[in-house]
Amino acid sequence: MLDRMNGLKRTHYCAEVSAEDIGNTVVVCGFVQKQRDKGNLIFIDLRDRTGIVQLTFDETTDRDVFEKAKGVKSEFVLMAKGKVLRRESVNPDIPTGEVEIFVDDLRLLSRAQTPPFPVSDGVKVNEELRLKYRYLDLRRSEMQRNLRMRHKLVKLARDYYDENGFLEIETPVLIKSTPEGARDYLVPSRVHPGCFYALPQSPQLYKQLLMLSGCDRYMQVARCFRDEDLRADRQPEFTQIDLEMSFVEEDDVMEVNEGFMQYMMKKLLGKDIILPLPRLTYREAMERFGSDKPDTRFGLELQDLSGVLKGCSFKVFASAIENGGSVRAINAKGLADQLSRKEIDKLTDFVKTYRAKGLAYTRLTADAESSSYEKFLSEEEKAAIRAQMGAEPGDVIFIIADKDGIVFDALGALRCELAKRFGLIPEDTDALLWVTDFPLFEYDEDSGRYVAKHHPFTAPKDEDVDIILTDPGKARAKAYDMVMNGYEIGGGSIRISDPQLQKKMFEALGFSEDEAQKRFGFLIDAFSYGAPPHGGMAFGLDRLVMVALGIDNIKEVIAFPKVQNASELMTRCPAPVDEEQLAELSICCTVEAEETEESR
Repeated sequence: MLDRMNGLKRTHYCAEVSAEDIGNTVVVCGFVQKQRDKGNLIFIDLRDRTGIVQLTFDETTDRDVFEKAKGVKSEFVLMAKGKVLRRESVNPDIPTGEVEIFVDDLRLLSRAQTPPFPVSDGVKVNEELRLKYRYLDLRRSEMQRNLRMRHKLVKLARDYYDENGFLEIETPVLIKSTPEGARDYLVPSRVHPGCFYALPQSPQLYKQLLMLSGCDRYMQVARCFRDEDLRADRQPEFTQIDLEMSFVEEDDVMEVNEGFMQYMMKKLLGKDIILPLPRLTYREAMERFGSDKPDTRFGLELQDLSGVLKGCSFKVFASAIENGGSVRAINAKGLADQLSRKEIDKLTDFVKTYRAKGLAYTRLTADAESSSYEKFLSEEEKAAIRAQMGAEPGDVIFIIADKDGIVFDALGALRCELAKRFGLIPEDTDALLWVTDFPLFEYDEDSGRYVAKHHPFTAPKDEDVDIILTDPGKARAKAYDMVMNGYEIGGGSIRISDPQLQKKMFEALGFSEDEAQKRFGFLIDAFSYGAPPHGGMAFGLDRLVMVALGIDNIKEVIAFPKVQNASELMTRCPAPVDEEQLAELSICCTVEAEETEESR
């Protein structure tokens, strides 16, 4: 039989009980972490979201209370009243380690089955099992910490932007589908058969409309949805700290948002950030680090060897340059003794996942040299490579020759992989910077046309307006990303506010006037009534919490995340629905429900 609370009320959270409470009577509630029965002495570690406190029972305890404590097991839910005493054996590992509660009233509020895994930190548990029983996983102190930090970060964002004149305004979740970029999640309409809403990939159009509405400064903690492939730092539904500002240029938006990062890091983590943040152009970031989200906490910077290898006798290098690509390298300084031929073969397989055809190397140990390419080069060419790379005994030079995009992707990933494997990233060090001057367009091989690098409303650099139609590949955008420790944590741009320039942008993207009107007519019409210059930015809240806490998996900072195939293991969604529900929505499903279940 379970007990009732019967008017007994909690006075303290578990971790709030301290030496200041010694001699006082307190009431605590929570889950049983552990019960230790020593015969005439019983200890129970009681856990709530704040931490653990020890409950104590001995031969002087009321026998009914003692027997109840004797039958307690892990994850039972208890309420306990008792006097706070100083512990004989202090536990320095927990905040309540100086004290214990000598219990005189114990209420058993709920029993629990044996959990499928220990509800404690540091236990190796299969991620699928953790997500299937997420409500148990979330009881662990490190998960409680992550949720608490996420809450605090959101509160700090609201406080900071409020103090800087931003209004929090909600935008719709059921919107019109304007497909361009990631796939939309679609929601069928019952009252408009055959028509669909889309879930917003971002509040982009609405926040621009709010600037046209005279709101001047907007922010929102916004839910967003993108039907795209998942990875460690991406989810199909996610949260943005979204904002927009009127009468601004790039520096204005960047200044207020790096101010937020300084404010947040100090308040949340006690870390100081020096402003202004460093800036790299997109081109410089790619050429030095092989990535538009570079981790600058360590070296291993890329070097362009195309100049010294142009026309060389090694066909792999020469043909890459002749075909408009490049030959670039990194120097893994001092790692020759740790990088055996077997390890280098593994790294070759690694770069192939980034479309590289191979990985050339020179390994310089103290007593020998080995290379996969130097026999094809002249002495002068070998010397030029080593001189440019600053090569010394103990180093390994890695080279990739291909199209620039492949070279950057592969070497950029390789430098990060080497840094992780060999501990080259300084602990407790953060590197924040801006990456600016992104390309306005990127060429999509599948569709055979240029598409917007960010979105169709991003303004071009003033000096590049005239080449939007004639040389789109060289046009740069008034766009900027904030990068932290190798992750893009936020990004934005100045928007197009000139209707004629917007029309030109649509033309460059291959939209006919009718198609542009069909997709974005409401925005085009709004711009005809006067539009202030405006720009904005959005932080990925989930990713920002992840990076700030030094975690490498975004699922660790989301209460109920999805897995790789966009399903949620705990509730087993997505799932088939009744035929009646489909009929109400005028939908006919061509996939059998049993097949859908099996595919999950």
